[in-house]
Amino acid sequence: MQSQDKWITKIAFLGISFMLTSAYAINGAMPQMTKALGVSATQVQALATTPSIVVTVFVLLSSFIAAKLGDKKTIMLGMLLVGFAGIVPFFVTSYPIILVSRMVLGAGFGIFNSLAVSMIAVMYQGQTRATMLGWRAAVEQIGQAVLTFIAGLLLNFGWQTTFLVYLLAFPILYLFYVRVPDTTEMLAADQKKDEKAHVQNTAPQSISPLVWVLTLFAAFIVIDYMAIQLSFPFMAQNLGVSGLLVSTILSLMLVAAMVGGLVYGGMQKLFGRFTLQVGLLLMVLSNFLVAFSNGNFVILTIGVLLIGFPMQLISPFIFSQLPNLAPLKKQPFVTSIVLIGFNVGVFVEPFALSLLAKIMGNETSSVSEAAYTTIPLLGVILLVIAGVTFITNRKRA
Repeated sequence: MQSQDKWITKIAFLGISFMLTSAYAINGAMPQMTKALGVSATQVQALATTPSIVVTVFVLLSSFIAAKLGDKKTIMLGMLLVGFAGIVPFFVTSYPIILVSRMVLGAGFGIFNSLAVSMIAVMYQGQTRATMLGWRAAVEQIGQAVLTFIAGLLLNFGWQTTFLVYLLAFPILYLFYVRVPDTTEMLAADQKKDEKAHVQNTAPQSISPLVWVLTLFAAFIVIDYMAIQLSFPFMAQNLGVSGLLVSTILSLMLVAAMVGGLVYGGMQKLFGRFTLQVGLLLMVLSNFLVAFSNGNFVILTIGVLLIGFPMQLISPFIFSQLPNLAPLKKQPFVTSIVLIGFNVGVFVEPFALSLLAKIMGNETSSVSEAAYTTIPLLGVILLVIAGVTFITNRKRA
């Protein structure tokens, strides 16, 4: 058995994804931070959002850093930045210093974000690769839930104590260091194998234009996902639902997303190349349940809970296609491009929904009204994409 096929190695590798969404783990401390730091609520919220902005920049730079240091050392550098920058607010109460530390935290995430996906393409093949991509997506969701819970417990000892949650980066880093192989050697061996068997080599020799299509598709999928997630609290508020219940349902949505990641490997094995269409149809169903709930909170809730599951079917599916669209040595770069697509989708979602509502003649400042207008349109677009890709897949058969 090769070292990467051992369970301990898989756990060590997946551990780095456990930390990827931890930037939001300290959100529960924001009210206390506002008072303690003597700053506005907007300034404190910037401490949560700033890492995401910096991530986008360093996701693109990570492929160039990996070209110099190698994949494993680049990930270790990113994890070190996350660990050290993450705990800085425990020791200081200066807002500018904390803000800079959060920027460095985002840089750390950005440095290894794409590699957490692309290394799977190098280390694993076939069904194992699909399973690992699904597990990685699930571990992200688990990490967000667990780290937020731990940070909440630490909050009982003061707002600064919540930042100790980032100490978990160090044992995860150590396990990664001792158990995960350096993929640089694997790439070199793969390249030699390709040179010896050039005639039989089916691996792509250049980056396919379809990478850019997948990037746009990733952005659109996230726009739809975020449209439902961010509109739901306003829809529920109009129905007189408590904030606690709304928060609970949104947490359960993350659980549904986690389940989607865990079962992705099995779904991919069952549906093969039609896994994408299954995910798209489930998203369409979610959109229509939300859009046509007509004040029925139960139907609205079912639609919201459903959206998380197919999102984590489609996301790993997108990444699983990249080894067929670019050489292995270019995987960090193309993965970075697709990740930027996901991040751009998150950023433009409010503007996209506002524009769609205006185009459809419903220019309104009400988030819920805009959602009821635009979410069914997004569902129709998803249905068209599902139909077109299904026909394309049938022709390839």
